[in-house]
Amino acid sequence: MKIPVTSSRILMIIAGLLLASQALRAEGEDETAWNTTLKQQFFPNRAIEEDQQTLEITAPYRAEDPALVPLQITSKFPQTKENFIKNITVIIDNNPVPFSASFDFTPESGKADIATRMRFNAYTHVRAIAETNDGKLHMAKAFVKASGGCSAPIGTDLEAAKARMGKMKFRFDGDKATLGQPNPVQLLISHPNITGMQMDQISRMVQPAHYVTEVKVSFEGKAVMTTKTDIAISADPNLRFYFAPDKAGELKAEVKDNLGNTYSASQAVTP
Repeated sequence: MKIPVTSSRILMIIAGLLLASQALRAEGEDETAWNTTLKQQFFPNRAIEEDQQTLEITAPYRAEDPALVPLQITSKFPQTKENFIKNITVIIDNNPVPFSASFDFTPESGKADIATRMRFNAYTHVRAIAETNDGKLHMAKAFVKASGGCSAPIGTDLEAAKARMGKMKFRFDGDKATLGQPNPVQLLISHPNITGMQMDQISRMVQPAHYVTEVKVSFEGKAVMTTKTDIAISADPNLRFYFAPDKAGELKAEVKDNLGNTYSASQAVTP
């Protein structure tokens, strides 16, 4: 049976489309916060080019766990003294604290790639803004459906998490590093990274914020990567990055948190 197309029916269809569009915006796809507030807050009066030639960001469209959302940022060219990415800033538009992390790189990094896990508190865009050594800004973005990650309950044994706090481990691909080439490496950090919005499942009390704020990685005293972080970084931070050694030496990590605690660990690197 054919349904007649009447003016009232057309109006109903248009109204439905408008409601659907409003629902999508309500879920976080609206970029008003970025365009009206965040861009000017973090990059005042600076042009940002959204392109595919500098970097890309990979995140799940629908996250399985909002407190452990995998995020990967991939640069499109190698780090050289003539042309390199010196900083990548990650902004999660609709998080309670939109600033999520900032990564400083050097030519010695080899590649300005980073992967980690972050908390998402609402449906939102996540942005990676790269600053190249010529001072230009380039942006890549992704949309993630996740909610409640910043207030997700702390694990069942907070005391155990605090007892191992500050322990760190480097993990390499393969047994030995390759000289003069970017080598992938992971830094695993034991830290509960409490956001200040979470409830302890045993005491039922909201716990005060206690999270990593800075990670410095160096090789033989030379900076490889420096990271500033906030509450978006997941519990037990896991950072995957690159470094390009030119000799045998020591890879060192130094970590600070918001309560003034400092931790360090080192690993011998054998070519």
